[in-house]
Amino acid sequence: MTKTATLYRMVTDEHICPYGLRSKDLLERQGYDVEDHKLTSRQQADDFKAKHDVKTTPQTFIEGKRVGGYDDLREYFGKDEAGQTGTTYTPVVAIFSIAALLAVASQHFASGSFISIRTLMLFIAFSMTLLAVQKLKDLYSFTNSFITYDLLAMRWIRYGYIYPFIEAYAGIGMVAQLQPLAVAPFSLFIGTVGAISVFKAVYIDKRQLKCACVGGDSSVPLGFVSLSENLFMIAGALIMLLM
Repeated sequence: MTKTATLYRMVTDEHICPYGLRSKDLLERQGYDVEDHKLTSRQQADDFKAKHDVKTTPQTFIEGKRVGGYDDLREYFGKDEAGQTGTTYTPVVAIFSIAALLAVASQHFASGSFISIRTLMLFIAFSMTLLAVQKLKDLYSFTNSFITYDLLAMRWIRYGYIYPFIEAYAGIGMVAQLQPLAVAPFSLFIGTVGAISVFKAVYIDKRQLKCACVGGDSSVPLGFVSLSENLFMIAGALIMLLM
């Protein structure tokens, strides 16, 4: 027996509602034939909302009964809550995974081998560079989060603005194999200050904070992963100096 649903969504020259497209996709994946009604002007949308006494579109009707918007539709089908909520390690996992793959690929291209000390160095360097980019997307937002736990940035806020540039420089310098004394001290400094700051905030003061490691809008909790970022910087600096 064919299941049908009626969907009303905004589709104008200026705006195509993403949640309307998501609602249509979800209905089709649930086996519904969708009667897709496109509201092609703001006036049509306002008239529809007034008629059905709703505040937003899209709106889905199944068997003549209004289900509601996209979140309501997900709940109707027993799906998890849409979007990212709460804390998550996803951004850090994505960055470290891509950094590892880049390191292995670069080393294989350069020498034909996959795993070596140089691979580890490249992994650290790519991780630092990618993390720096995340911070540089919005320096103000990053510093707002960073100064709440970094011991140096608390006393000198400008350090929060400088930090991502130092991190990027150290990472790029490792990739370029610049002279160790031109790179390692910077990585060692920010890594050491960062490690002490995170350790104090999390393990001594027992504070529950969001980590600024992937930017100020991060939902990554401050903790072991944040400490690992700083330990990687220290390790990269020491490897450069020892080699």
